[in-house]
Amino acid sequence: MNNVFNAVRVASRKLACCSPDELNAVLLDLADATESHTAELLAANAQDLSRMEPSDPRYDRLQLTESRLRDIAADLRKVAALPSPLGRVLKHSVLPNGLELTRISVPFGVIGIIFEARPNVCFDCFALCLKAGSACILKGGSDAKDSCTAIVALIHEVLKRHGLAAEAALLLTSHEDTDRLLTAHGLVDLIIPRGSSRLIDYVRENARVPVIETGAGVVHCYIDRAADLAKAIPIVVNAKTRRVSVCNALDCLIIHRDRLNDLPALCQPLFDKNVFIEADKEAYSTLQAIAPSLTGRAGGESFGTEFLSLRMAVKVVDSIDEALDHIARYGSGHSESIVTEDPEAARRFLAEVDAACVYHNAPTSFTDGGQFGLGAEIGISTQKLHARGPMALEEITTYKWLIKGEGKTRP
Repeated sequence: MNNVFNAVRVASRKLACCSPDELNAVLLDLADATESHTAELLAANAQDLSRMEPSDPRYDRLQLTESRLRDIAADLRKVAALPSPLGRVLKHSVLPNGLELTRISVPFGVIGIIFEARPNVCFDCFALCLKAGSACILKGGSDAKDSCTAIVALIHEVLKRHGLAAEAALLLTSHEDTDRLLTAHGLVDLIIPRGSSRLIDYVRENARVPVIETGAGVVHCYIDRAADLAKAIPIVVNAKTRRVSVCNALDCLIIHRDRLNDLPALCQPLFDKNVFIEADKEAYSTLQAIAPSLTGRAGGESFGTEFLSLRMAVKVVDSIDEALDHIARYGSGHSESIVTEDPEAARRFLAEVDAACVYHNAPTSFTDGGQFGLGAEIGISTQKLHARGPMALEEITTYKWLIKGEGKTRP
């Protein structure tokens, strides 16, 4: 396997020498090829879908459709249209001794991405890595094996048409390959896991290659005592039900006790969409009266759980301090939101919540590289080293120093 990884590293060196126009041409060609090969891609995806129950929360993530493939092609074109992240002058100075220092952005080299049942990740990660001058090693979940195989085969066709090695995008398929990737020190520069907390924990605990943690989101929305109910209702519904299987979806609604009478109005639209609510003692007595079949008592794992389904928790608090403490205890550092018209409550929430993305009067569903104007994203970092929040082109480059002198030596 090291020979294979070494071939990827060799391919990455050639990518680093390509001009922005050459890399963009590959992405534009891949966009066209995706649209012209829709039938083949959907056929491969259908094989994956046939092995999964439609009721499985991962089914929506796994599914490709004609519309989604058109959107993927559009995203590839958007990435091609973005400015190149390479060769940017990040810092420049001339020292008193005459040395000229320039810090410029450069590719990482080889980036490994480990993900679960989301075949679209193959397109997103390849596009961003290529644009950033890096080769990629893709390890998808077994649920998406046929889809990923078809997608990467298409990528290989496009790479070869442009005189680039197929190894610029390598697909791994076995669990053993995952372990080899995690320990490929010196051959792989960075690993980015995308998926459940279980996957991320496994990567963190077993990797000998630098890791940026992404994905797992235990997301809260706090309805403050000064919240505008007309704003709060659509924010909560959108955060929870726009797509329940994504990491920015709402997991726990926190509500100030002074607004407990508004809880039915907040939750009725969720019940209308068959969301099951695990409520604490006070919320339970309120919600049980209006939707007994969709209301349960919160248990030991109700808080701090990333549901990724039509399920969420509700917590009643006495103050913003209690809401902040709850988020600090159970949040994952992904996305958190407050709904309030009180400027001081908003200021405190934005300042004190320790998360990659913190919202005021807006749903957490906006945590997305495309929504932030970054183009497609490679993941959402929940850590603090190197990158935090949606990771796009800038976040998957590193830098080096260029030093020019005229022969002067150090005393």
